Amino acid sequence: MTSTAEFHSEATEPAGLPLDGVTVVSLEQAVAAPIASRHLADLGARVIKVERIGEGDFARNYDTAVHGLASHFVWLNRGKESICVDLKAPEGLAAIRSLVAGADVFIQNFAPGAAERLGLGADELRADHPELIVVNMTGYGTSGPFKDRKAYDMLVQAETGLCSITGTPETATKTGVPASDIAAGLYALTAIQAALFRRERTGVGATVDLSMFDATVEWLGHSMYMQMYQDVQIKRMGLSHASIAPYDAYPTQDGKILIGVQNDRGWRTLMSEVFARDDLAQNPRYATNMLRVQHRAEVDALVAEETRRFLTADLDKLLAEAGVPAAQLNDMKGLIAHPQLEARDRWREIGTEAGPIRAVLPPMTFRDVEMRMGPVPALGEQTDRILGELGLTEEQVAGLRAAGIVQ
Repeated sequence: MTSTAEFHSEATEPAGLPLDGVTVVSLEQAVAAPIASRHLADLGARVIKVERIGEGDFARNYDTAVHGLASHFVWLNRGKESICVDLKAPEGLAAIRSLVAGADVFIQNFAPGAAERLGLGADELRADHPELIVVNMTGYGTSGPFKDRKAYDMLVQAETGLCSITGTPETATKTGVPASDIAAGLYALTAIQAALFRRERTGVGATVDLSMFDATVEWLGHSMYMQMYQDVQIKRMGLSHASIAPYDAYPTQDGKILIGVQNDRGWRTLMSEVFARDDLAQNPRYATNMLRVQHRAEVDALVAEETRRFLTADLDKLLAEAGVPAAQLNDMKGLIAHPQLEARDRWREIGTEAGPIRAVLPPMTFRDVEMRMGPVPALGEQTDRILGELGLTEEQVAGLRAAGIVQ
């Protein structure tokens, strides 16, 4: 039997990136599929991004904020290789089919039925390669009355009801980040890793259908159950919380601070240790969270009366020392300068066609190996090399380029 010491020693030896040797081909655009494949690249997979001739992924043209490149694109596409092919040309489609035949994972987020019409449907691809993992990403799923609808992030947030619980009491809003896109992308990432793990044991691939709608619905579980079983539509609360009090931004001498007390012990600590208000800590009117929610306006007024006595930084320190959950209300400048990122060495430099840029390490931190953060590819940057790997000669590639089939 291996001793605990031996096991620990073996487990801490560098083992390489988790997905080294995995090849992913992705017909992707915008956010949902690219965020999934970018994390696969971070984890060590080779990710080949198939882009359309001329325009490429339309997210390349959202803005020119990063040295002339689009901010969404540089965020979502580092570490990938780009090949530009006209899929409507038989030669272009044949090249991509050859590429997929040698891959472990194929991701596509075309409109429902489009991949099948091109001959890139899961059933057709896996008939010859049953070990292939195919992930079809859609807005609303592959069936049902909404399957052919346009499904941008804002639209899905609205259709699922996410907007109904987001914003202020007066105004429904979408989230400040593309939550439905990101949810779908991260569930795709989870499904791909699970399918790879299963294939290691069984040799069998998978076909995975994943929609932005379903991913967002999953995130709305609490709100759905409140509606189904209490007939309660969760209210829009801004920075506050429908089920917890005190939980909001409170005024200080020089700004605001967020305080979120999630249990009765925290309430007593806040009142006694931070504000020296034992009378409020022991007041039966506010003894439980349900009572504090019932008397939310009073509770918020009492907390605000106390927070106004402090400078934000001083109060933040006191709250942290007492163990009361709190935060300062940062903007993006505050995030970029955040001491937590600096102290933990989270910043790296990555390459782009416009020069080096800063980027933050991905959130999954392996202690024995750092995630790969490769360069952001120019449009079609690896086309020639990838076609060469498929066996095409330089003359054949030049012919395809002259015919406008590859770029």
